Amino acid sequence: MDLVSTGRMISEPDSDPVSGKVVWIPGKSLWIAGMTLVAVIGGPMTVSVDVLVVFAVLTALTICLGHSVGMHRLLIHRSFETPLWLERTLVYFGTLVGMAGPFGMIHAHDIRDWAQRQQACHDLFAHRRPFLQDAFWQMHCAVTLDHPPRFTIENRVARDPFYRFLEATWMLQQVPLALLLFAFGGVSWVVWGVAVRVAVSLTGHWLVGHFAHRGGEQGWRVDHVAVQGYNLPRFGLVTFGEAYHGNHHAFPESARLGIEAGQVDLGWWFIRLLSHLGLASEIKLPTNTNRRAGLKRVAKVVAGPDAQRKICPVVSTLRR
Repeated sequence: MDLVSTGRMISEPDSDPVSGKVVWIPGKSLWIAGMTLVAVIGGPMTVSVDVLVVFAVLTALTICLGHSVGMHRLLIHRSFETPLWLERTLVYFGTLVGMAGPFGMIHAHDIRDWAQRQQACHDLFAHRRPFLQDAFWQMHCAVTLDHPPRFTIENRVARDPFYRFLEATWMLQQVPLALLLFAFGGVSWVVWGVAVRVAVSLTGHWLVGHFAHRGGEQGWRVDHVAVQGYNLPRFGLVTFGEAYHGNHHAFPESARLGIEAGQVDLGWWFIRLLSHLGLASEIKLPTNTNRRAGLKRVAKVVAGPDAQRKICPVVSTLRR
């Protein structure tokens, strides 16, 4: 089987996206389990209007500005350019999500992307296993491939001292935030601003990944790949555009994920704001990037991994 290389994942002659074993990652597992335990126990005991506001504001800052815009669209896909001080600020917000440091996020994203672009891949990369098993695999484990591709991060990112610092201390980055929250609102602000936020963000990230790779609305299809992406339009607003995953599979370099009429993409709105302020340039969209090999426009259908699909070509003009 001929393997496709991606930007940072270079396929070697013996690379294999299928053969490997799922292993428990103690640090990752204990981290999310600890945050979830504090959230489940402490959340109901400390709930109030002010902590809900703190939770909502910090979630918007970290998930939308940090993870979706900073980590995903900017650092990983380079879908636009911005001054280094702003890029570092957005990546810092993304680190506060509590998922990984910048290098860890790049690797986790790129190895999955590389595997999904092949003709076959390991079940973990495809979210094929049942709901609870997939939850355990994704949030507490990782797959160790017998013959992985060669992974290289571009020097500008790999040698950046701030990113190296964040990578080495990404869990500890919650401490300054926790101290600030404690100073202004006490223990309840810490519980909701750190533990509840991190637990909800990580669980929500897995849920979107699970369902967006198994079925849903599909306006685009990529032939000859192991995994298709699907849109979850009902969750477009609360995921700041990340739920339009079918669009992202079709146009991975696009800064805009909600490319169809009526798809609300708050991350894209923020990038447009940066552009109007002169802080974002070289913005990539479906209309100015290379078309993926095997990409086809299809009728919007609901289909799961085991369902029979009836796909009808349609004509579409993308709205900028």
